[in-house]
Amino acid sequence: MSFLEEWKESEYRKPLILQGARQVGKTYTILEFGRNCYENVAYFNFETNPKLNETFEENISPEYLIPILSHIAGQTIVREKTLIVFDEVQLCERALTSLKYFCEDAPDYHIIVAGSLLGVAVNRAKFSFPVGKVDMKTMYPMDMEEFLLAMHEDGLVEQIKKCFAFDTPMPAALHDAAMRLYRRYLVVGGMPECVMQFANTKDDILVRHTQDAILASYLNDMSKYNNLNEIKKTRLVYDNITVQLSKKNTRFQYKLIKKGGRASEFENAIEWLSLSGIVSRVYKVEQIKKPLENYRDIDAFKIYVSDLGLLRAKKDLAANDILYMVDEINDFKGGMAENYVNAQLTTNGYPTYYWESERGAEIDFVIQREGRLVPIEVKSADNTKAKSLKVYMETYKPDYAIKLSAKNFGFEDGKKTVPLYAAFCI
Repeated sequence: MSFLEEWKESEYRKPLILQGARQVGKTYTILEFGRNCYENVAYFNFETNPKLNETFEENISPEYLIPILSHIAGQTIVREKTLIVFDEVQLCERALTSLKYFCEDAPDYHIIVAGSLLGVAVNRAKFSFPVGKVDMKTMYPMDMEEFLLAMHEDGLVEQIKKCFAFDTPMPAALHDAAMRLYRRYLVVGGMPECVMQFANTKDDILVRHTQDAILASYLNDMSKYNNLNEIKKTRLVYDNITVQLSKKNTRFQYKLIKKGGRASEFENAIEWLSLSGIVSRVYKVEQIKKPLENYRDIDAFKIYVSDLGLLRAKKDLAANDILYMVDEINDFKGGMAENYVNAQLTTNGYPTYYWESERGAEIDFVIQREGRLVPIEVKSADNTKAKSLKVYMETYKPDYAIKLSAKNFGFEDGKKTVPLYAAFCI
């Protein structure tokens, strides 16, 4: 909301594209913002009203469009006072292209467009994307901090932030409570509807039902917005991610999707999943130098899903298996903790990478934080012997490293120890 309010007041405001995976709350947020900050909202949905496309076929100049859109919306669109919303805009390429002309010829109209598969649409060949003429923002599922706030744990959030800033341990009772909430977050995830249902009902079965419905809508998208021979491959890759995360080495392997699987066969499928916001790829860096992006190895990467609750539903794990961290899921615990940390870092705007030495020492994440390159080691429990971190620190001598585990806050030997529930503070 505060981002949208700043956007509204900015003298450099351009039409805004809000993207993110399906069901992360894009439409809800925009409409809530419109109700609170504008006199009226003119809302157009290209999925529920396919006829809208015809409006954009002949002419996409604002002076032509505004009177017609006013008529369709049944209300006058007034400069500065009306918020114009195009939803599911990936279904109308001309509507996206029209943003260029809104930016150039009619900048005092406030316009936000949203779509769950914009990344996919924009990369289609025939697309004229309004480069440089739009502002862009990506929405993610709720992170651990937002989950805690939804659970009315505002005091706990403040305490976590304080302990993170000063490396002082949390009181044991609070630390245990926060670890329980962390495991609860692994079950519920950050999809707003699931979080709301859990906050209101504490009913795991209801939450799981909603997660399954969201997974079904993703599969539906795979067949709707994808060409035929890619559909099967996209589903194969998506179904295989939980298998990959259960391996000791979570680096993505094509041969695990199917025998003899190759990059050339599955590349487009992985690209589709990344562009739709359902998964993210974390590349290996070959050297620890700035900018990290220059040293990534495009053939070595890991794939994490965007939401922990959907990961749990996809793996078909019972809530209690995770809440009590039963031994049967030992193989999956490490991959799940890594996936969780990646989601928190991504939400905070970090591009994430991982590092491997020639002898197989591995650092789960390397990020650039406050101008420094910081290694992050993730452990799912409190056994935190980190040989790989020692190798990394001897090789690159970072200012400090971060160790995420079930242990309480602390700082020694250049290592900042952070409990998993506080990953959002990084």
